[in-house]
Amino acid sequence: MYLCGLQKLAMVDYPGKLAATIFTGGCNLRCPFCHNALLVTRLEEAPRLPEAEVLDFLERRRGLLDGVVLSGGEPLLQPDTASFLQKIRDLGFAVKLDTNGCFPERLAAVLEAGLVDYVAMDIKNSRENYPQTVGVPDFDTTPVEESVRLLRAGSVSCEFRTTLVRELHSLQDLTAIGQWLRGAPHYYLQNFVDSGGLIQSGFHGFTAGEMERFAAAVRPFFGQVSLRGVD
Repeated sequence: MYLCGLQKLAMVDYPGKLAATIFTGGCNLRCPFCHNALLVTRLEEAPRLPEAEVLDFLERRRGLLDGVVLSGGEPLLQPDTASFLQKIRDLGFAVKLDTNGCFPERLAAVLEAGLVDYVAMDIKNSRENYPQTVGVPDFDTTPVEESVRLLRAGSVSCEFRTTLVRELHSLQDLTAIGQWLRGAPHYYLQNFVDSGGLIQSGFHGFTAGEMERFAAAVRPFFGQVSLRGVD
């Protein structure tokens, strides 16, 4: 596994659990507002963590942590993700996977093998505006749609989430997403925050009031809609 980061204690990354968050290197998308540019476009500058070192840390935290989050980059980009998740599972941890949904076959494999307990999938924008938002011209949303279908048809707990950027998202986009994901149990709207380590600059978030209005507009489509990154 190409491991680039380890947050030893995460209070909010895994709902309801104390967790460690592991960051993998590399991503197939180039979202211009991505706050993990180091793991996407400047991977050669990122630290490399030995897998054995990370697993040894988790071994020592058995009984102290509830779960482990595998994030990125895009974890499913790597062919050995399933075997790594199995090693974490063997240590007795609950596992949450963060994914962009571009690798439905690999997602299906880890779901069928029972290697994850919770999946958080990014919905970048309305299907019409995906290419601009992910920084990939002519991006085909078919794999993303298949991952949505897999999660909605499965028994593993999941959430869908969208990071809202003033320059990229509109109320019309949010309504289109609501119609696409209609009936999904959990949808989170995350306000963009400039971390200073973006792929591109010049992006802004929304006010708290604007975020509340977005949430109100999509709430009829979902079981629950919540906001993140709003003071």
